[in-house]
Amino acid sequence: MREIDKKITIKELIEQYPFFIEYLLKRGIHCIRCGEPVEDMLEDSFKEKGFGEAGIEFLIKEMNNIVKENKSTIKN
Repeated sequence: MREIDKKITIKELIEQYPFFIEYLLKRGIHCIRCGEPVEDMLEDSFKEKGFGEAGIEFLIKEMNNIVKENKSTIKN
């Protein structure tokens, strides 16, 4: 599976890690529920919601840590 980076699209992220839908919703990215473009890159979506570069880097690091912590339960 691809590591999460700021260039991954919302669609790729959700296809690989569907449990991140709730994570994104809690951060204002309603990609699935309200029809926002799922082809947007994660970085662009976070920027549209007001996150700066440091915030985006923090969130991506947090997401990768979540994946690592749950590696045994994630299906390839």
